Amino acid sequence: MSRLYLPKIEPAPATILAHLIAHFPQIPPGTWRERVARGVVTTSDGAILSEGSPYCHGITICYDREVPSEPDSIEQEEIVYQDGEILVADKPHGMPVTPAGEYLERSLLVRLQKSTGVKALAPMHRLDRNTAGIVLFAVNPASRGIYHQLFAEGNIDREYLAVAHIDDRAWLRETKQWRVENRMEAGDPWYTQRIVDGPVNAVTEIELLGVQGGLGLFRLRPQTGRKHQLRVHMMSIGFPIAGDPVYPRISEISDTPLQLLATRLAFIDPLSGKPRTFTSARKLLKASRDFHIQS
Repeated sequence: MSRLYLPKIEPAPATILAHLIAHFPQIPPGTWRERVARGVVTTSDGAILSEGSPYCHGITICYDREVPSEPDSIEQEEIVYQDGEILVADKPHGMPVTPAGEYLERSLLVRLQKSTGVKALAPMHRLDRNTAGIVLFAVNPASRGIYHQLFAEGNIDREYLAVAHIDDRAWLRETKQWRVENRMEAGDPWYTQRIVDGPVNAVTEIELLGVQGGLGLFRLRPQTGRKHQLRVHMMSIGFPIAGDPVYPRISEISDTPLQLLATRLAFIDPLSGKPRTFTSARKLLKASRDFHIQS
């Protein structure tokens, strides 16, 4: 559900519909008229708008975004676990966790809400659209904050696998583990991240597991949760993740998905006190058995 607050405007438009048409020039006017005619545009208290509803500042308009050309899902998500408090899903590559851009019905959240009937579902963390693997959702709004604290306080163990490009074989025989600590902030373009000077806000433990044909298999354990953290940290030590269309340089998206998988999520359940571990059944393009595991 999207919301739009109506501000005080001088001169005020005659109708709310006129304001919606002016505020969203990228949406054809006929689309807004059709939505209003269907009764799917309302005020926050549930009143249905008509084409002649007068503009009134200080109220909020509610509507569902609609993406008529939304692409179909190639792979399907899997529900790994569900009870009255949490749901754990195994997400495919190419599916955003929450609605974004041209992905609305295809987002993991919306798909799970429809398949389970649980409208109160809320993700406790995010994976990039191009990253596959385990995602934790809260089912019960009353306990949502308790599970969110697991991430806020660092009381959750996250493990990823990545396949990355390797150039310097000789150096790798000496160095197999890294702890990357730095500060990350928004870059240019706006959707990228960069490393800057300042207090540390991004920490990742990285381990090389094996090599094969110019590629390396890495285990990644993030200690923090910054946007694009694993992708930027792998690039920073000289091993950009295979299939990454942004790092180290922006390029055309290839047919190879980003070779990054959220393979394991483990924590002590804050309500039951029991240990919980969830693992992904998804695979990267090169399976672990294809690599020469280094001793």
